[in-house]
Amino acid sequence: MVESGAYPLFPQGTRFYPCQPCRGKRLERRLALHLEKVSHLKTFTGHGDGYVTVNDRRYEQAVVVTAGAVLTDWPATDFASLTAEHFDYFLPLQPEVLLLGTGRQQQFAHPQLLQKLIQAGIGIEFMDTPAACRTYNILVAEDRKVVAAVLPS
Repeated sequence: MVESGAYPLFPQGTRFYPCQPCRGKRLERRLALHLEKVSHLKTFTGHGDGYVTVNDRRYEQAVVVTAGAVLTDWPATDFASLTAEHFDYFLPLQPEVLLLGTGRQQQFAHPQLLQKLIQAGIGIEFMDTPAACRTYNILVAEDRKVVAAVLPS
């Protein structure tokens, strides 16, 4: 509860509603979160050592995930062997953002490898694989044109 003269805990305009038992008593602030079902989209449902799962199907190789498809033909095997041709693979997909899951640890590719993607206006984010999976799920649920490419960890 916010005391008189204290700084507010919530942004201005945040709405809270009293619960039934609290009516007429102290106002209880509540925030209701609702799970939006996105079963028609391809989303990450798990990850672990050497695998990710997309819509409960397990993949132990590098995969590329879009809202509508899981692509297993990306020829990358590990981060150290990535070339410019591996990144050119994403040009026909035309994402707004490419999330690259680099395995257990976050790693960054040399900017020369990304030149065509940058020229095409595609944003590229390098993350460890679990972070890429989580971020992808959020962006695809927001109807963003996002592609996640994850390497086995």
